[in-house]
Amino acid sequence: MTQPRTEGETPRVMLYSQDGFGLGHLRRTSLIAAALTQACSSAAVLTAIDSRLGAFFEPAPNQDYLKLPSIVKIGPGEWQAVGLPLDFPQVHAMRSELLCATARTYRPHLLLVDHMPHGAMGELLPTLEALRRDSGTRIVLGLRDIIDAPPVTREVWAREGAYEAIDRFYDQVLVYGRRDVFDLGAQYGLPPSVASRVRYTGYVASPSKGLEAARLRTRYAAGEGSGRALIVAMAGGGADGYPLLRAVLDALPLVRERQPCTAVLVAGPFMPSGRRRELQRRARAADARVHVSVSDTLSHIRAADVVAAMAGYSTTVEVLCARTPAILVPRRGPSAEQRTRAGLFAGRGWIRAIDPDDLDVETLAAALLASLAQGTVRGRPACDGLRVAVGSLLGLLGGDCAEAAAAAGMLEEGAAAPAPPANLLAPLKLE
Repeated sequence: MTQPRTEGETPRVMLYSQDGFGLGHLRRTSLIAAALTQACSSAAVLTAIDSRLGAFFEPAPNQDYLKLPSIVKIGPGEWQAVGLPLDFPQVHAMRSELLCATARTYRPHLLLVDHMPHGAMGELLPTLEALRRDSGTRIVLGLRDIIDAPPVTREVWAREGAYEAIDRFYDQVLVYGRRDVFDLGAQYGLPPSVASRVRYTGYVASPSKGLEAARLRTRYAAGEGSGRALIVAMAGGGADGYPLLRAVLDALPLVRERQPCTAVLVAGPFMPSGRRRELQRRARAADARVHVSVSDTLSHIRAADVVAAMAGYSTTVEVLCARTPAILVPRRGPSAEQRTRAGLFAGRGWIRAIDPDDLDVETLAAALLASLAQGTVRGRPACDGLRVAVGSLLGLLGGDCAEAAAAAGMLEEGAAAPAPPANLLAPLKLE
């Protein structure tokens, strides 16, 4: 197994990202992987993923993927296979053995586990056990700001042994959020023995500057001064985004009674093809456009006068960074994550929120008009979580990686994260 890294040895990083339903975890993991290799060019990064789309985002230099059989969460603590017509225990065993065998062969100096301390239904425990037997591997848990309703997460984590896994295996816990907004440690009952290992990084977003915003605005709305407002609607992965995007199209006539506008809809790669074709047909009649995905979401958000989106982590954080007025319509389930985030952010005046049970054309049209009248949103938080998170990881790797992070200012307050390659988050196929 892994031994402490010797001088001149390639630093090996392994990332675990379980993302069977959408793209949020894979997107965040890809950002971190790119920033790691950008800051420390000698590092090698291997990411274990299970997205149905595989390596959807273009890999960074020195990075590759291990594809696990895909699974999806159907309820608290309940999972099923996505593609293989096999019982979940069999697929679960395959995934667990693949992860452990890969870790034994790859011998990572650092393992970053996203979201699930013990992996889906404990699949990561054999890997953690094997790596912990060798003190040369540093193990870090990365958690998004909100996981689920606290009682649900506490019950699932207690039943599945997640608390014990955090206490036994992890050198550090990175929380990709702000403690003053949602105190993850307190809400989910992290044990006191873990408290000293927890670091709140702030929100993790792409370091992209959205430089294509002006070009996109000209393309979609005839540029500044045209009098046409640009509404951008995003459905995340898209599996359950149809109601929001249809509501946006239906609301356009009401909005246009007071404000000339056009709309760009990003359906997401998981939206059923029949639903997407219906949106495209309706959009043609409504002077709007529908894309499956776009290569630069931040530029689209910055180009917009208002964004209507679901309340997934990645889209929400990019909206905060852009300071564009936004209306969030959270997912109904299977977890309370998006409803919690939308409620907390709306309470701080960062966004407007509409509960999915209250979504109708009149309510959405009124929210769109109010947001168009609002202009740029002030007082939103900084989005420097990528710098903080990657600086922490490189510090744990030590050696030339820690030196590179310090030289780039990533271990100091106020320093900028290194920009990933321009095509990092470009989906491999666009429509």
